Amino acid sequence: QVQLVESGGGLVQPGGSLRLSCAASGSIFSIYAMGWYRQAPGKQRELVARIPSDGSTNYADSVKGRFTISKDNARNTVYLQMNNLKPEDTAVYYCHAQPPFTIWPNYWGQGTQVTVSS
Repeated sequence: QVQLVESGGGLVQPGGSLRLSCAASGSIFSIYAMGWYRQAPGKQRELVARIPSDGSTNYADSVKGRFTISKDNARNTVYLQMNNLKPEDTAVYYCHAQPPFTIWPNYWGQGTQVTVSS
């Protein structure tokens, strides 16, 4: 069983920055694709950014050029650097570990709140 623990959320003004961290309890980054999702009130959970085991990255169009996903395999930690934050970025952000095979378990963190407001 792998546990994912997010941190780094909070309240920030528009145009500000935050860095989210997700620490995994096991060494899974060489196998699992890691991702950040978010869910705003009344909306469906959506993929924000993803970093597969090969280190490539994918982003939602709404965050391209503003957010950067990265990982530190030695620390079993994945990060989401968020710059130029907008009020529409307000949501609960979740870390996710996607296995290479569907029969393997996938894992979610508990979520961290990000609020962008003046």
